[in-house]
Amino acid sequence: QVQLMESGGGSVQTGGSLRLSCVASGYIGSGICMGWFRQVDGKAREGVAAMDADGSYSYADSMKARFTISRDNAKNTVYLQMNSLKPEDTAMYYCAAFRGPGVWVWDSDQGYNYWGRGTQVTVSS
Repeated sequence: QVQLMESGGGSVQTGGSLRLSCVASGYIGSGICMGWFRQVDGKAREGVAAMDADGSYSYADSMKARFTISRDNAKNTVYLQMNSLKPEDTAMYYCAAFRGPGVWVWDSDQGYNYWGRGTQVTVSS
C-alpha cells in the first residue's frame, strides 16, 4: 500500500504562485509513476502533470508553460510548482501514484492505484 498526502494549497491572487507537495509513504519501491490531477465540483478530474519512474514528465497543454513537476526520491515527495495562477486554476488538486503491472496513461484517472485526499487551490481575480 502507498499513502499519499498533499499540502501547499491555499488562496492566492491572479498571477501568484503556489508549490504543492505530495509525500508518499508505505511501500514505495521503484518503478512508481506520480501524477497531479485537479477537479472542480461537477466536472471530471483533469490531468495536470505527471512524472514516470525514469524522470520523464508530461503536462497538460494549457499548463505546461506555467506549472513544473519535480520529484525528490530521497524524500519520497513530488512537487507541483504553479506560477502565473489564474482564476480558472481554482480546483481541488490531487496527487496520484501508479505502480504496475498494467499500462500507465498519465492523464487518465483510471490509470492510478493510489490517491491522496487533495488540497484546495483558490485563485481570486
